[in-house]
Amino acid sequence: MISSPVKILIVFVDETDMWENLPLYEVIIKRLAKHKIAGATAVEGMMGYGAHGKLHKRGLFGVSDDKPVMIISVDHEDKIQKAIPDIRRMVDEGLILLMDGSAFTPPFVMAPGPATDAQ
Repeated sequence: MISSPVKILIVFVDETDMWENLPLYEVIIKRLAKHKIAGATAVEGMMGYGAHGKLHKRGLFGVSDDKPVMIISVDHEDKIQKAIPDIRRMVDEGLILLMDGSAFTPPFVMAPGPATDAQ
């Protein structure tokens, strides 16, 4: 179980971004698991824009070729800092944020280990 204080790492990419023929968001999640980061989730954005000013949104019937994706991860600063160089090498366009945070979990939650299929 993770305790406060924590760092929150948020990585913004496009759904179509690739790394070695795999979706970048998937590779980042697996890399964070390899670093044994406490948790990470990829979240699909409904709409957004970045430094280029290009609007990214779901199109007709929810289909788009460039929806924004956020990868949100949480752990203690030392572990997050060790993972950041790997993530920075993968993100050509997008944004990486590191923020302070506090973790609150119910006392009955048992923390599982990192994902077992991490590469």
